[in-house]
Amino acid sequence: MADKRDYYEVLEISKSATDDEIKKAYKKLAKKYHPDLNPNNSEAESMFKELNEAYSVLSNKESRQKYDMYGHAGMNQSDFGGFGDFGFGDIFDTFFGGSPFSSGATRNGPQRGADLQSMMDLTFEEAAFGTEKEISVMKNVKCTTCNGSGAKEGTKPSKCKHCNGTGKINTRQNTILGSFMNVRTCEICNGSGEVIEQPCPDCNNGTIRKKTSIHVKVPAGIDDGQTLTLRREGQPGVKGGPSGDLYIGIRVKPHSIFERQGSDLHCEFPITFTQAALGADLTIPTLEGSLSYKLPEGTQTETIVRFRNHGIQQLRSTNKGDLYVRFSVEVPRNLSAKQKELLREFDNTCDGKKNNAKQTGFLDKLKEVFKL
Repeated sequence: MADKRDYYEVLEISKSATDDEIKKAYKKLAKKYHPDLNPNNSEAESMFKELNEAYSVLSNKESRQKYDMYGHAGMNQSDFGGFGDFGFGDIFDTFFGGSPFSSGATRNGPQRGADLQSMMDLTFEEAAFGTEKEISVMKNVKCTTCNGSGAKEGTKPSKCKHCNGTGKINTRQNTILGSFMNVRTCEICNGSGEVIEQPCPDCNNGTIRKKTSIHVKVPAGIDDGQTLTLRREGQPGVKGGPSGDLYIGIRVKPHSIFERQGSDLHCEFPITFTQAALGADLTIPTLEGSLSYKLPEGTQTETIVRFRNHGIQQLRSTNKGDLYVRFSVEVPRNLSAKQKELLREFDNTCDGKKNNAKQTGFLDKLKEVFKL
């Protein structure tokens, strides 16, 4: 017995502890170390068994007196009442008057219907400006044959005799703390409190599966990957309970010109070498038409110009994002001999500091660094 810890130490109480203090200490520690709350934790399981053993001895007047006189050496198997077969729900029922995980919960009252999920594909413009669509979902609807009762026409469900219509069965359990009442779901009516002796031939418990069309208003500004929530469009509730919700995942097709970042739009606009050098009058595309823009001469490649309020409307707002146009200079390819000759002549006429200041400055730095 030398390897056993002192029972008072296990319960973290003094040897003068009252019965109420012993019970309170056990309740606190049993909840902390119960295996149901510590899955795959061998240390917690060992602690829980140790707590049960300590409590079963110290909560009994006679076994506690024997333990106080002789310690572990004075104990035998009959002194251990044990809680080893108790589940977490039983512990809660014993100490707290009911467990949130207890099987005693009944289903004979109103119940909320289950949620449903679906997907919707949108074009880039539909997501930007909003739209209205019809979506089809499979859901349970009330059977018209039995009007949702689940019973054959001309009959109705009867009260369950096994549980007297309560949907639950009460049983008494004797423990070392005394006699306690446990509650479980009635296995005859599955907690509904009713029994259908003559089921409706056209449905399953009052409902049938049916493809249902639902009208959906898609708000302007919704984005790819977002979810629309349609309240009360899920499965119908039971016994007057509310319907669940319908969650619609949004997939937006990419655009051939624009890329979206939040409520802003981005667009790459290729320009020729000549347009970049001399400037040009350009037509800039937007989702709502086009804009006239005068490209200044000497525009460098990768220059970005911002066009305010030409992006996408922010979701559930009247504000709009911006359009960012990136001008990229396209270097000409497949030049003819004449074109190459003209470019060389042009290059020979250029003044490095005046016409190509950026390159000239870079070359000067190279000479300075590498002593060229």
